Amino acid sequence: MTPTFDRPVLHTRRAFTAGPVALRLRPRLIGTCTAAALVLVALVGLNLSLGTVVLSPATVWANVVGLTYDDHFTVWQVRMPRIVVGVLAGAALAAAGAITQTIMRNPLASPDLLGVTHGASAGVVAVLALGGSYGAVSGPLAQIGAPAVALLGGLAAGALCYGLAWRSGIDGFRLLLVGVGISTALMNVTIWMLTLGEVDDTGRAMVWIAGSLNMRSWTDALPVAVALVLLLPLALVAARTLDALSFGEDVTRALGVRLETARTAALVLAILLAAAGTSAAGPILFVSLAAPQIALRLASTPRPPVLLSALVGAGLVATADLIARTFFGSAQMPVGIVTGCLGALYLIHLLVRGNRKGQA
Repeated sequence: MTPTFDRPVLHTRRAFTAGPVALRLRPRLIGTCTAAALVLVALVGLNLSLGTVVLSPATVWANVVGLTYDDHFTVWQVRMPRIVVGVLAGAALAAAGAITQTIMRNPLASPDLLGVTHGASAGVVAVLALGGSYGAVSGPLAQIGAPAVALLGGLAAGALCYGLAWRSGIDGFRLLLVGVGISTALMNVTIWMLTLGEVDDTGRAMVWIAGSLNMRSWTDALPVAVALVLLLPLALVAARTLDALSFGEDVTRALGVRLETARTAALVLAILLAAAGTSAAGPILFVSLAAPQIALRLASTPRPPVLLSALVGAGLVATADLIARTFFGSAQMPVGIVTGCLGALYLIHLLVRGNRKGQA
């Protein structure tokens, strides 16, 4: 049995017409988004305060607003870029996950399982491991750069997944199975490329694959920030279409939506967001899977709300980065390992819960 969203949706033209307006105006959704934003601000402040050098909240605030420059380097050049990159990457991955789960009508669907993340990883590993020493790649790769290669790799993997599933009649469950197969193949290709590179280059690539925020700079934040500014508003404007895609295929067509066109456009949007987030911080696993489901339950909406999912994803990455930086002493763990461990437990929870409902 294919798992679907827990909460029922009224399959009527009236429900579809009023749905987006109701979702935008519902006090619970607005209040939940506001609360999530406030929690995210608190987490950013906590990340700025804690580390090898502990700063008081007053000191952090004074350095942020420019009242003092005593710890300006620590706040603005060391911690702030890392936090901003993590927050933006988490928001992009979670928004991509919300769109993907809506398209597939499946809580287990995410860019992690559709090959997008592994496609972006394979592209960046090709730059870092096969293109020469870090920052000195040659040939066409030098002109494209790692973020653009990650974007192209994610797009290529997503297009391949969609094309293979479409040949046999596309549906959410089939697309998910094809994506798992492509992810496995790309993961093995990535491992093969790592065996071909120099030790120093493959070491840097391994750090990137783990989803590390170490040594992130403002330059790393720029591509994902641009992607969010351009793509997240499109996802919010497309709320009506996403509402339609969360229905069954027959109902979606009856509502006058061109199913394949709308599904393809939404999938491309999700792929772009996922690839942008991955290019900034590496494959931070399970954020795109867990954040939309958490947002769905917090807001009690028929489908994962994109904006709230982005805020929850940003908060998850900020929390995981705080754990990775402070819980293990001087040995800072990559944030992707923390989210991977937490996400694996959450995935098991979803599977167990789905089996219990199926037996009931």
